[in-house]
Amino acid sequence: MTTDALGLYVHIPFCKSKCNYCDFCSYPSIGSSARDGYIERVISEAREYVKGEKIRVDTLYLGGGTPSLLSPAQAERLLSSLSDIFDISPLAEVTIEANPGTVDGEKVLAYKSLGVNRISLGLQSIHENELKILGRIHTYDDFLSAYKLVREHGFDNVSIDLMYGIPEQTKDSFRKTLDAVTALEPEHISAYGLIVEEGTPFYSMAKSLPLPSEDEECDMYFMAAEVLRERGYSHYEISNYARPGRQSRHNLKYWRDEEYIGLGAAAYSYFGGARYGNPCSFDKYMSGAPYENVDVPGREGEMLEYAMMRLRLSEGIDLSDYKDRFGVAFEAGREEKLSAYSKAGLLECDRGRVRLTERGFYLSNTVMADIL
Repeated sequence: MTTDALGLYVHIPFCKSKCNYCDFCSYPSIGSSARDGYIERVISEAREYVKGEKIRVDTLYLGGGTPSLLSPAQAERLLSSLSDIFDISPLAEVTIEANPGTVDGEKVLAYKSLGVNRISLGLQSIHENELKILGRIHTYDDFLSAYKLVREHGFDNVSIDLMYGIPEQTKDSFRKTLDAVTALEPEHISAYGLIVEEGTPFYSMAKSLPLPSEDEECDMYFMAAEVLRERGYSHYEISNYARPGRQSRHNLKYWRDEEYIGLGAAAYSYFGGARYGNPCSFDKYMSGAPYENVDVPGREGEMLEYAMMRLRLSEGIDLSDYKDRFGVAFEAGREEKLSAYSKAGLLECDRGRVRLTERGFYLSNTVMADIL
């Protein structure tokens, strides 16, 4: 789908140490000079997209890894260069992810001066035992200090990441995390269920991990939904909650099947009607290796992607938009399954939309696999 303005994502794959659950593309042992070289490679890649007229951008997201490991000078070099290369709207949402253990006043001041207007802090839990078993490098006090800093520097759009279903966590400890975080009144909260991914330290010790039961994890999911709703947060995407008007504009581009450009190792793009990704290998990316997994989705692929992404959102699928885009009704051939899931309380089919309910969100993989 072509839009007037694109999203721009930059992957910063550096971190102090790899968390025990993390399967993202990240490198815990890259020094500052190598980071300088990486930034220059990202800038060079960005220039490859500019053919004459500048590409208009209205969301910019620095993700990782740990983008807050960049020095103020490195952040300035990167963001200033991107502003020269792309036509970044003065009203753009500009987000940086930050680990509370790597945030200080100098960095926060630099972010503000460089046009960053949204910060996503990776807390995960307020409990030290849970942070330790996750392999996080920060403490809860580190988080509180970082949160105070960003507020003192005028940031009025802050997101906090939480996790549930993690080792040693109980329903009571998760409730205390929810209570503490909502008391701070951030504009956005993400709550992700732990997935033990192959290749991570957690995977190798899965049989001995003190994980909550499936029933307890389910209770935590619905606890988050209930507590956050009561405290003014809209559950607008399976794992994301926001105050009115504070949804992640960048991530909505993914879920609404809009185009975006990804820069950096392992970054993916949906641009010019094609989807493609960069290699995760640091050396391959730095050498300018070609894109991996290039895919030009046909009509069937576009229909599937559109439906899968839209069903992640509380707004669901706009049936008129689907028919206008693809020339067929979404319901065609799905009437019985849609009716069955609707009667089971997992789907709502009304006012020209098909959407998952709160219960449907929790069972989204099962429901979508069946109806799509």
